[in-house]
Amino acid sequence: MRAAIYHGPEDIRIEDVPRPEIESPTDAIVRVTHTAICGSDLWFYRGDSDRDTGSAVGHEPMGIVESVGDDVRSVAPGDRVFAPFKMSCGFCEFCRKGLHTSCVNGDSWGGDNGGAQGEYVRARHADGTLVRIPDRHADDEDTLRAVLPLTDVMGTGHHAAVSAGVGPGSSCVVVGDGAVGLCGVLAARRLGAERIVAVGHHRDRLDLAAEFGATDTVCARGETAIERARELTDGGPNHVLECVGAASAMNAAIEICRDGGTVGYVGVPHGVEREGLDVFGLFGGNVALRGGIAPVRAYADELLADVLGGTLDPSPVLTDTVGLGGVPEGYRAMSDREAIKVLVTPHDG
Repeated sequence: MRAAIYHGPEDIRIEDVPRPEIESPTDAIVRVTHTAICGSDLWFYRGDSDRDTGSAVGHEPMGIVESVGDDVRSVAPGDRVFAPFKMSCGFCEFCRKGLHTSCVNGDSWGGDNGGAQGEYVRARHADGTLVRIPDRHADDEDTLRAVLPLTDVMGTGHHAAVSAGVGPGSSCVVVGDGAVGLCGVLAARRLGAERIVAVGHHRDRLDLAAEFGATDTVCARGETAIERARELTDGGPNHVLECVGAASAMNAAIEICRDGGTVGYVGVPHGVEREGLDVFGLFGGNVALRGGIAPVRAYADELLADVLGGTLDPSPVLTDTVGLGGVPEGYRAMSDREAIKVLVTPHDG
């Protein structure tokens, strides 16, 4: 099969690799029909984080089940499924309390599992990981595009909103205008927020945030953005969604938050070890910091129900589509901010 392989910064290649096979009775093989390039993939693409050369990349698979191990009960060959960015068993201590990303039996989509930016993946613990899409929606392309962000960015934006404590009548600020931040706006609206201020650097993305439900947008950086966000929320909101991960974004979120409020952070931390985290701001303002890597599987069923019911559609974050051969160009487009998020259809070229 073919898959996207990392060979160093700005060097993603499409290569022939062994097709994954059933190795355990809990495994399933999925033919990937839809996947995506994630903003977090840009950290290793730009050389800002380490990754093993020669490793398969991608972590947002959707497709058709090809075969299953003898112990798999929740899906069968021919089912349309999607999967969160981390595999989980569904029965360990952490899975039972909704923290699937801490699963003691968990795994990633790299290595011999195939890499989700490829033609096939092997889902370990298929019953705990794969989410089945009902047959009546299985071939509706518009629905499938709306479901795909549930593999990561929609669940991650939702985790930011939940962690920040957003609820009916809330006033909140979303820091970041990438796919996660935009999904954070959708999540805040879904949870009943009345005022949603989206903060970012790109006018076109903030226009999409407004379409998603942001009541106000701030296109600025640094202290200007912080002051404007606080002004729009009468001195700062009780709920801030940090959806970038850079140290500057983390510290901006802390500074924006009203004393006694909560920052829900989901951006992959980057640069914090060099630039530092404003711990004194947290301490002095009694600001709570909650969040972390999103347990997307915990939210998958409720978000899927809303997508299928027509009340949630994050598909506009998928601004470009490529076949497998176009993945290297997709990385470049996202890195250069020419695309918000790139949809990949591995079997279309």
